[in-house]
Amino acid sequence: MPQAATALLDARWIVPVEPEGQVLKHHTLVIHEGRILAILPQAEAAIRYTSETHLRFDQHVLMPGLINAHTHASMTLMRGLADDLPLMRWLQDHIWPAEMRWVDADFVRDGTRLAIAEMLRGGVTCFNDMYFFPEAAAAVAREAGMRACVGLIALDFPSAYARNLDEYLDKGLALHEALQFEPLLHTAFAPHAPYTVSAPALERIGHLAADRNIPVHIHVHETAAEIAQFVTEQGCRPLDRLEQLGLLSSQLLAVHLTQAEPSEIERLAHAGAHVAHCPESNLKLASGFCPVARLDAAGVNVAIGTDGAASNNDLDLFGELRIAALLGKGMAGDASALPAARILRMATLNGARALGLAEETGSLEPGKSADIIAVNLGMVETEPVYHPVSQLVYATGRHQVSDVWVAGRRLLADRQLITLDTQEIIQHARDWRDRIIGTGWA
Repeated sequence: MPQAATALLDARWIVPVEPEGQVLKHHTLVIHEGRILAILPQAEAAIRYTSETHLRFDQHVLMPGLINAHTHASMTLMRGLADDLPLMRWLQDHIWPAEMRWVDADFVRDGTRLAIAEMLRGGVTCFNDMYFFPEAAAAVAREAGMRACVGLIALDFPSAYARNLDEYLDKGLALHEALQFEPLLHTAFAPHAPYTVSAPALERIGHLAADRNIPVHIHVHETAAEIAQFVTEQGCRPLDRLEQLGLLSSQLLAVHLTQAEPSEIERLAHAGAHVAHCPESNLKLASGFCPVARLDAAGVNVAIGTDGAASNNDLDLFGELRIAALLGKGMAGDASALPAARILRMATLNGARALGLAEETGSLEPGKSADIIAVNLGMVETEPVYHPVSQLVYATGRHQVSDVWVAGRRLLADRQLITLDTQEIIQHARDWRDRIIGTGWA
């Protein structure tokens, strides 16, 4: 007697990511009660399982949902607000003043909805956020059915969200406690950077993160100028400061890391720290080049993020995959560096590892959450298909993502969002644009 399952998904190819580079042809992925029950040949699955929901993806790859390891989701409402500027001018003259004027809980709700809609349509099933009013971002993620790691933001200066460090941390800890029993929502401490959060504050955050066993998500070594200024003012490099304070550990997720000396790479690897690589944002802001091939060779877990849409200007992780691969090869001077399967792993299982979620998501394995995307390779842009993994990294566009499931719940069906109202989201985005333009900000 066949065993009942919630859904059966047949596919031309299944790329489970673990083991790395494996491609299963003409297999069925079995979902039951939100989790992956089995992956097996289609003929065998037809005998062993039955379901009222049996979907066939004859031209598709089924693979784990992508994990956006670093973004500022609601900054999607600032997409294109200030382009073609170096990082510190972009921040100090445009982004920080605009945030002080406009960012509130409503801004974060509308911006996060727009970001989640974009990410789901691009095959992202989990994102790691760093922004103000994280309670609002968490509520929107819950509403959409999206997996998210919500940053408990911390700064040394006041904002519309909090007046001082104590208030940032009090609000963050309250949110962490409130989300304890939310299966799709997770937390990380999110101090902005060593140059915006003092040493005593960072040390305090490190102790709090260790007590709660959650990541510390922080911008580190984003530009050479930032490091030079920090050395002048503090007498050491930012990563040295984090190490002195006990934050260089397996809980550290260092974002950008465009500048890294050989000894720093060794120390990151020894500590088990993680790096979030954001190639398009770094290129657009001319911030520098993360030495991904050297980090990977040293054993550092490298994940991939988009950064915010104000500096990218999209949340297209498939685009990041291709740029990461090509840029990494060019920097290494080695065409065999960072092969496609490794890059795909960075955008899935490595991201899950960086967020402490590798037991739950990031690969297609029995027992894990059914966070799955279907990618149509039967299009002009990706035919003929010789090697599906290479095709995913070097040729596939996000428009080829047809279907998305998070914890077995279908959130995108044949390119249509199920849990979000696309037209309402677009209208809210346009309303914010008109409001911002109307007061001379753009």
